[in-house]
Amino acid sequence: MYRFLIFVFVLASSAAAWAAEPGYPSRPIRIITGSPGSTSDLAARFIAQKFTERWGQQAVVDNRPGAGGIIGVEIAAKSTPDGQTLVIGHVGTHASAPSLFKNLAYDPVRDFAPISNVVNVGIVLVVHPSVPATTLKDFVAYAQNKPGGINYGSPGGGTSGNLTGELFNLVTKAKMQHVPYKGAGFALTGVVAGETQASFLSTATAAGQIKAGKLRAIAVIRKTRFPGMPEVPSAAEAGYPDLEANAWFGLFAPAKTPKAIVTKLNQEIVRVLELKETRELLLKQGAEAAPTSPEAFGAYVKSEIAKWARVVKESGAKPN
Repeated sequence: MYRFLIFVFVLASSAAAWAAEPGYPSRPIRIITGSPGSTSDLAARFIAQKFTERWGQQAVVDNRPGAGGIIGVEIAAKSTPDGQTLVIGHVGTHASAPSLFKNLAYDPVRDFAPISNVVNVGIVLVVHPSVPATTLKDFVAYAQNKPGGINYGSPGGGTSGNLTGELFNLVTKAKMQHVPYKGAGFALTGVVAGETQASFLSTATAAGQIKAGKLRAIAVIRKTRFPGMPEVPSAAEAGYPDLEANAWFGLFAPAKTPKAIVTKLNQEIVRVLELKETRELLLKQGAEAAPTSPEAFGAYVKSEIAKWARVVKESGAKPN
């Protein structure tokens, strides 16, 4: 995967030259993200490689596993707003967290300057090969009838993987038990090893293990098939139109970061993500390039906060 990311950025280096803000960056840029191997980690490395090539100034990825990425976001919220510290945020850290954590150490709107969404990914239900189900209806029956129930792993309480699992329980009347991990990479390892029977993971996180035959993809949790994984049926196709979830991963800076820096960062991200080659290669890895303006991204985050507040209330989901 990392060789693919390097290729993307070498290919993109022929795009229009970068006109850096005077004096920026003056030292290595830190991009905070969650656990290694997660979609947020891949997005961070994607951006870091590009910035390093463009500026001749190193951009480094700072992995902070735990609490579904919230630990890293808390650090970013308290960082100096000079563009030297950025963070990858997602639906778990910036949309559902306010409804799940009464004493959240940051406000996802007040404490951050949105730069751009980076990628959207589908949520795919994957199972260990030992699970005797190949379709969503088979899996629902298995989850409903297995004595003692089954376990599903997630990147942590309140993450999209956890909330999708609880939505699944609500819609199907299954009683799967949640097993929280310290990040998507750990949840992936858990289901591959058979520690859990199932997991709701991003298509980008799960794609490699699905292709390797170490996991079986049952369905993407949306109304239509995901373009990056077209061979996997959607939940709606399988007869469950109310099973719908999506995951996004975007770049943020601490609030009060100078607008000129936010604009320059946005322009660079949008430029590389709009390249045809970049989009095609991301789709092969289970992700869709999804660049936006800072304003549009900020508005989207606010709409997601409202949406997931309803899901948390109806499902009774709790952080772990």
